[in-house]
Amino acid sequence: MKVLLTGANGYIGTRLISFLAEQGHEIYALVRSHLRIELPKKFRSRVHLIEADLLKKESLSRIPTDIDAAYYLVHSMTYSKNFAQLEERCARNFIEKMNQTHAKQIIYLSGLSNESNLSVHLSSRKNVGEILKRGKIPVTILMAGIIIGSGSASFEIIRDLVEKLPVMVAPRWLNNLIQPIAIRDVLFYLTAVLNHSECLNQEFEIGGPDVLTYKELLLRFATLRGLKRWIITVPVLTPRLSSLWLFFVTSTSFELARSLVDSLINNAICKDTRIQTILPRKLLSFEEAVRNAFARIEEESIPSSWRDSLSGSSLNPDLSIFIRVPSHGTFKDRQVVPFSIDPSQVRQRIWSLGGENGWLAMNWAWAFRGFLDQMIGGIGLRRGRTNPTHLKAGDALDFWRVLLADESSGRLLLYAEMKLPGEGWLEFEIKPNPKGGGTLYQTATFRPNGVFGRFYWYLFYPFHIMIFKGLAKKLTEGKT
Repeated sequence: MKVLLTGANGYIGTRLISFLAEQGHEIYALVRSHLRIELPKKFRSRVHLIEADLLKKESLSRIPTDIDAAYYLVHSMTYSKNFAQLEERCARNFIEKMNQTHAKQIIYLSGLSNESNLSVHLSSRKNVGEILKRGKIPVTILMAGIIIGSGSASFEIIRDLVEKLPVMVAPRWLNNLIQPIAIRDVLFYLTAVLNHSECLNQEFEIGGPDVLTYKELLLRFATLRGLKRWIITVPVLTPRLSSLWLFFVTSTSFELARSLVDSLINNAICKDTRIQTILPRKLLSFEEAVRNAFARIEEESIPSSWRDSLSGSSLNPDLSIFIRVPSHGTFKDRQVVPFSIDPSQVRQRIWSLGGENGWLAMNWAWAFRGFLDQMIGGIGLRRGRTNPTHLKAGDALDFWRVLLADESSGRLLLYAEMKLPGEGWLEFEIKPNPKGGGTLYQTATFRPNGVFGRFYWYLFYPFHIMIFKGLAKKLTEGKT
């Protein structure tokens, strides 16, 4: 089958590509920027990239009309004032284009929303489903609660809370019921309903075999990790205070924390279990899902992570507009360092920067800058990186975003996502010497925004000299 996959570089979409390709489908992956998707080599012949933006109706003309089915995996975790209107516009543009194709099914992954008092985000998800159902193409809607898998926002937040806090003072919603589901089971349902006659024009609730309170879930996670934890629930933590609590304790952004907390105020359990009759499957328990997630982490084979999502970022999803580093009206710190060691060793060090590996030189200064950024509502260094040695365009790397990662030419370009009175780039380029060794060109570029931006550069310039000079030295030092 010819299958259109929207949100192809998202947390679910990235994994679904492999599942669909393994089943022999021809995939048309819709992304806003081709720079943000890395396809497995063995599936590249089956995957066709389509650069389009659902907010720009004219760009959807690139979608072929002879597709057989389409997945709608687009949603936002931002908390902008008009995000619901944007999600509605995307859905309307999508269904208008789908009505012009030969598609026989649309599959939509939504949130579990079987209660009346829904959060703003869950209400928007439900509204998107209603818009899709108004089209002429049969729709299958799958509604899931907390998804447990390596790299999922839910999993990482649970992990942060349990591993960082021996004692938790938590809000009352920790006593609400949830039904977590393993990412593997979500992917099974997404592929199993495809072209299934009994699933057309149907809505299904999907969840794992365990119904737990959030408190029980955290304590079970702690047991699996061999940790003893105590949780005290109090009535005084408002949704906003709860969001701030998650923001400061976990690696999540405040916007993501806020949207998650708003969704956690309700029970999220399956009341309709029809899908278990239509598509019988032995679902993974919560414990099995957690063990699988850690197995992926230990193997350093996490296919996708919430960290790399741009939905909660102010950065334009079309990364190509940032790749050309400006030269006018900017300040630069340029380090040119000859080295005698193997260029591949320097490249390996550069590609391993950040996350748990740190920044080699004056790591305490990078940590302090990350702390300051977090204090003013930025992402800080807590986001880390998905893989300790591999980078691709679109990846999050602490408070940077990877714009270009070309290992063959030894060039890495990063864009600053920390709070700044301007814009910042950090570029590494390795020029090998035919006789051995080579030269590292390391350039930090800052384009200030007004007078305050210039003041900021001069104020921190002495620290920039020490940090960037020390970093270049550490990257190239070694025995001949």
